[in-house]
Amino acid sequence: MKTFQNVKMSLWHRIYRPFWCHFLSGLVLGFVLAFLFTTPLTNNFRLRFQRSHENFMPVANVGSHNQTDFLHAMTDTTIADSLFHRVRVLCWVLTTPKNHESKAKHVKATWGKRCNKLIFMSTQEDKDLPAVALPVIEDRNNLWGKTKEAMRYVHQHYYDKADWFFKADDDTYAVMENMRHMLYFQNSTEAIYFGCKFKPLVRQGYMSGGAGYVLSKEALRRFVKEALPDRTKCKQDNTGAEDAEMGKCLEAVGVRAGDSRDPDGRHRFVPLFVLDLLIPGYNGRDFWYWDYLYYPQEEGMECCSDALITTHYVSPNNMYLLEYLLYHARPFGVAFNPKLEEGAPPEREFREKQ
Repeated sequence: MKTFQNVKMSLWHRIYRPFWCHFLSGLVLGFVLAFLFTTPLTNNFRLRFQRSHENFMPVANVGSHNQTDFLHAMTDTTIADSLFHRVRVLCWVLTTPKNHESKAKHVKATWGKRCNKLIFMSTQEDKDLPAVALPVIEDRNNLWGKTKEAMRYVHQHYYDKADWFFKADDDTYAVMENMRHMLYFQNSTEAIYFGCKFKPLVRQGYMSGGAGYVLSKEALRRFVKEALPDRTKCKQDNTGAEDAEMGKCLEAVGVRAGDSRDPDGRHRFVPLFVLDLLIPGYNGRDFWYWDYLYYPQEEGMECCSDALITTHYVSPNNMYLLEYLLYHARPFGVAFNPKLEEGAPPEREFREKQ
């Protein structure tokens, strides 16, 4: 026969203890989650988590935008159209066979169509892109090898068909009109190249591969004809960081690493997604990027030039977002009436103060 004490203990184990355990656990968990999701650190993490999954969101067929609507009819592209013919830029985009559908085709559908010539460099031919099958084993450790072969291919087939040769990744977005405006004041017969300049490893600095870099006609010639055949100037095997190795080779043959900042000293080539820099503190000051920069850079709205040329780590979805915001969305009544200066570049005064 059960005693009252035994019955009480049985009720505790069967009913009350599970109830209070679940209640207290839920209460503690609620406080923890409330704390975490209201802290700046966790908000930062949530932003990163959301952004990291953008590449997995399905990209639908976005279709075309009516270029004859009333706002487009008010847009004057005369100068941009003129520069398209006066500053010829060949774009070659480094990609892989698995990225042809998931990334490369979205480059072609957005900013790539504003290049004078667009080619994708892969290890598998794709006539629809088009993509060139380079004679290199597909491996991230062979990016330097792919870059060398791509430059050889471009020099052999297109050297006389462009003035400047722009290399980008398949997650880089480029504003080609701004690139041509910057290059308009440069001479493609001068041995020079532009991008976001990093300072380690190369005395004069080298250009970030992710932000993209653009070589003059003479820089391309020197790289292919003078640097690549000489093992004292260029690394002969296929391994290594392609952007740093490119910087070493170009410096060895006298190609100057140019300053691509705007007249106010703001960056035009951005190796990160521009959002990372627009939000102050998004990346801590111990982030590798700050140690690599050759020139200082602000955070917030002053981080980047109004004449932005490139940004990196752009998901396919954000390719279309940038395309819409840059080329379609218009604040009514805010007019931009550019004039193409002749002669000296507008940033000469800024350069002379440095």
